[in-house]
This record gives sequence, structure tokens and C-alpha cells, in this order.
Amino acid sequence: MVQYNFKKITVVPNGKDFVDIILSRTQRQTPTVVHKGYAISRLRQFYMRKVKYTQQNFHEKLSTIIDEFPRLDGIHPFYGDLLHVLYNKDHYKLALGQINTARNLISKIAKDYVKLLKYGDSLYRCKCLKVAALGRMCTVIKRIAPSLAYLEQIRQHMARLPSIDPNTRTILICGYPNVGKSSFINKITRADVEVQPYAFTTKSLFVGHTDYKYLRYQVIDTPGILDRPFEDRNIIEMCSITALAHLRAAVMFFLDISGSCGYSIAQQAALFHSIKSLFLNKPLIIVCNKTDLQPLEGISEEDKKLVMEMKAEAMKTVIGQGGDPASDQGVLLTMSTLTEDGVIAVKNAACERLLDQRVEVKMKSKKINDCLNRFHVAIPKPRDQKERPPCIPQAVLEAKAKQAAEKEKRRTERDLENENGGAGVYSASLKKNYILANDEWKEDVMPEIIDGHNVCDFIDPDILQRLEELEREEGLRQAEEADDDFEMDGQELTPEEKQALAEIRRKKTLLIQEHRVKKSTAESRPIVPRKFDKDRKFTTHRMGRQLSSLGLDPSLAINRAHSKSRGRKRERSPERGANSGDDMDMDVDTPNKKLRLRSSSRSRSTSRPPGEIVPGEGFKDSSQKVKAVKLAKKSAKKRNKNARRGEADRVIPTLKPKFVFREALYRKRRR
Repeated sequence: MVQYNFKKITVVPNGKDFVDIILSRTQRQTPTVVHKGYAISRLRQFYMRKVKYTQQNFHEKLSTIIDEFPRLDGIHPFYGDLLHVLYNKDHYKLALGQINTARNLISKIAKDYVKLLKYGDSLYRCKCLKVAALGRMCTVIKRIAPSLAYLEQIRQHMARLPSIDPNTRTILICGYPNVGKSSFINKITRADVEVQPYAFTTKSLFVGHTDYKYLRYQVIDTPGILDRPFEDRNIIEMCSITALAHLRAAVMFFLDISGSCGYSIAQQAALFHSIKSLFLNKPLIIVCNKTDLQPLEGISEEDKKLVMEMKAEAMKTVIGQGGDPASDQGVLLTMSTLTEDGVIAVKNAACERLLDQRVEVKMKSKKINDCLNRFHVAIPKPRDQKERPPCIPQAVLEAKAKQAAEKEKRRTERDLENENGGAGVYSASLKKNYILANDEWKEDVMPEIIDGHNVCDFIDPDILQRLEELEREEGLRQAEEADDDFEMDGQELTPEEKQALAEIRRKKTLLIQEHRVKKSTAESRPIVPRKFDKDRKFTTHRMGRQLSSLGLDPSLAINRAHSKSRGRKRERSPERGANSGDDMDMDVDTPNKKLRLRSSSRSRSTSRPPGEIVPGEGFKDSSQKVKAVKLAKKSAKKRNKNARRGEADRVIPTLKPKFVFREALYRKRRR
């Protein structure tokens, strides 16, 4: 379990916010009303309470900062050296020391001013002492503002550090930049480390987790290291050196035998020999990566000799740990992260080596002696000399063999994808799992399915014959309709009717032509109002002359065309003048009911008294209604005082509550 969780460190406010937080809390949590007429002991107690409460708040906040930041001498050496590399432990300790000094100064200031307040002889003097005490405390906080800002930056950076447990099973990956370390950790864990074809893509430690034999292993990807003196290495390289020096882990030194990383095998071998002192008492595995570009057997003799020397150094670590010197399995391995050839074998070898080394260490420790007396291995004693070999039923053996054969023959979608062009090119077939009578039908092109039927279900074999019959019937029906059409040839009409028919047809043709012209120019032709119709084309007199020429009575059409005013005019009775105001007499004398309704609606409305009962309100008399109105007003009175709109309104519209500005009001009164 991870012991160091830097993400829980409280945010460190800057100097100004620090002062605002503490003074605001003092103002809210302590009494704010005091009068000159109070006893002097009460005045002293009032201001002593403010000074003590402010000092306690400063002390709690500063103590939280000091306690939550880790002490470099009390944590694991790995984290201590890592924080020293990243932040310089001298500056870190100096900042925390200044915070501690400020806490002690604030306590001393509060103690001194509380003593002075005990001898305050007036309200004015006590208040001046309180203001001086709070001012000196705030001055101390403002002086340590740079230290607070520095610690806040450190807190933000520490929160982004990976959670590494130095005591768990760990696999450490190291080597030159761009040799495939990040690609390997992405393959064996769920970590998502950025991979780019240039050096120093990884600039900090990254952590992933993998499982082997039901155990969880911690895999750490370190930034690349260059072969140069220790004092010339930068912060990125020192992170890797710190991890190699302090973590008990299985070390995997990656070697790019293709040279595509930009560094030769000789340079990588020189780096191996320069940092081999960091591999002592740790399982070491040399991994030759990028075998897809250059196999190990194809390198030159000089490079192969350098690789063998590195393997010999790795074997020394095996011998030093009590391993078998004749066994060189798991010391020099080859793989390719691009094709994933040998990736799982390298992971399993590293986990196995680390597990054996941890078991060996535990067996050599003193704790094992306390546990040996608890172990008991039961060995059954033979009851006779008869041999009893293991008996497994033949059916079980056959089923197991069949299952193994099917497992070998089974090809996954990943295999098919790799064979057919890879991701983005291969498209998985969704028809191969169809259950059909014949497997050859699976790849047939199927027509569109509609309501459980395909297109073939809707095809009629006699469709052409039926189409011919329908066409024949349609031809016969059209011929019958042509025979039944009535055309007015004019032979049965009188000369006057023929003249009227010719006039109607001519007029119809003119209307059609005029409509076509208007339609073609409708977008660009404005609508001309009737009063600007200078030609007087559309008038009732013209319409009357046309209807009269046709032998029709135009009076009804002209009366209908005349516009009537829809406004309500006041009808006057013939026997009364225009200024008559006796509406009641007019209503009685008016014979028409409609006129009486109009005259009554124009009468001036009168206000209804509060006690008047309207049908449907549910009151038996006017006194009951007056009493109900009084009760309603009384219930809303309290809500209206609070300026609320309804019973569910909980908004306090006062933007400046009096309890916050009580002291300001007190100052105003004193002036």
C-alpha cells in the first residue's frame, strides 16, 4: 500500500489571502458589539478574546502547512533524494523554517498584547492595542509571502508526482533515450506514456502495474540517461539515477541493437559500465530491443563482444545473489515492441527473477527461524509394496486433447487483422456466425429485409402479364371518357347566346394572360393602394355597368362591396339631444335590445365595496367575507416585512447584512 500520498496536502494561500481568511473568520466568529458604558473588565475581555482567537487561527493554519508537508529526513530515502533533486532540500527546509518562525512570532505577539490589554484603562486604549496586535500579526504573514508562494508551487508539483511504493515488488526500466522503454511499459501495463521518435520524450517517472502469478508488480519507466559525468547530468537524468539507487527492484537495461535511437552499441555499453555500481544486489536483465530492424545474430563481431561483456557483468550479479552460475537463462533477452515478439517472455523473466530474489532474501532473514516451527509437511507412509500409478479416465484424456487441439487451431480476430492489413484496413465479417443450413450461404449478398421479408417475397412471376391487362383496361376507360365528353359547338345556341359565349371566352383569355404577366413580375411589382388607382379600373360603377350589360341586377353586389364601419358609434334617440346624460331613461326607451346593451356597457364602472359578495366566492354574508380578508392580510404581513414574494421565497435581498458591518456602524455613531 502506498505510504506517501502528496495529493492530500492542503492548498497554501498567498500572503494577502491568508490575512483575509483569518481576519474574516475573526470578525464572523467573535462578538462585534461593544459600548463605552460597559465595565472595564468586560471591555478588556472583549478585545483579549479577539487577539487570542486571531492567534489561534494563525497557529492552526500554519501548523497544518508544516505538518502536511513531508520532512525529508523522516521519509523513505528515495522520496527524500527525489524531492532534493526536484526542489533543492535546502530551499525547501528554509521555507518550512520560516513558516515555523512566523508561527512562534505570532504566538509571542499575542501573549505580549494580552498582557498589555489586562491593564487597558479605557475603550479607546484597548481598541488601539487590539488593532496593533492584529496589525503586527498580519505584517509577519506578509513577510513570509514568498515562502508561502514557493510552498504552493511545490505542493502543485508534488501532487503530480506518481504514487510509488518503495517496498513493493518493482520492475525498473532504464537505458539510453529512445530505445523503447515507454513502448514496453505501454504493452505490459495500462499506463499511457507518450511515445515519440525523438530523445527525452519521457521527462519524469511513470508508473504502471502488471500481474504475474496472481501477484501485482509495479513497473516504473525512467527518463533516458546519457553517458557523462555525474555532475553534468540534469534533473531529468537524476530522477532515473535516484530510482536506480534507492529502489529494491529488478532492473531491465534496454539496449537498441539497431542503432535507430541515435546511439551506437559501444555508447550504450559504456553507459552500462558507468552505472553498473547501481545494479548491485538487484536482479539485472539486459533486453535487446528492436530485433525487427536488426536481429541479434546480424550485428558485427565487435558489437557482439560488447554485448557478451555486458552479459558477463549481469551474470556476476546472479552469482552474487547465490544463483546457479551455469544457468544464464533470463539474463540476455531479445524482443521487439513493434511486433510484440518476446514482450511477454521478457516480462515473465523479470517477474520470475525478482520473485526468486525476494524469496531468497526472506529465507536468509531472521524472521524465517520464527516461522519454521509452524511449518509441517505431511508425507503419507506406504501401507504395502503395491504400486498405484495415477489413473485418469480415457474419456477425460480425449476431451483434454480435443480441447487443446481446438485451442491451437482457433484463430482470433487479432490474428486475422494482422494477416489482412492491420487496423483500419481489415473489416471483421459479421456473417460468419450466422446459423444456416449451408455454410456457403453466409457470404451471399442478401437483398434488403422489410418486415421479415426480403425483396424476393414481393416479386410476382406474372407481373408483366398483369401489367399488360391493366394498360389495356386503362386504354378502354380513356376511350369511353373521350366519347362521353360534352363540347359546346354553338349549333344549339341562339345568336345572342353565341355572342355572350364568345365574349366570355375572350374575357377568360385576357384574364389568363393578365394573370401570367402579374405572376412573372410579382416579385418586382409593388402593391398599389386603392387611393392611388388613377385609372379607376376597379370601381362599383364600372362593376354595375358590366353587370347591367350582361342583363344582371347590380344592386346587391354594389351594396355588398360598400365597406361598413365596424367601430361602435353611440346611437342617439331621435327625441333626445347629444348631450343628454340620463342613461337609464335611454335604456328604457330604446326599443332595440342590442342598443340597450351597448348603452349600458358604456356606463362608468363603480368600485365594489370590500364586503360585497360575488356569487361563487363561498361566503354566506358580507361580515364573513370581511373577516376572511382581514385574516389573509394579517398572514401576509410578516412575509411582506421580509420583502418576500411568497411562502416559498427564502431569498434574503439584503446585500449588506448588518452583522457583517456592525463595527462600521458603531464607528459611524461615535463620529
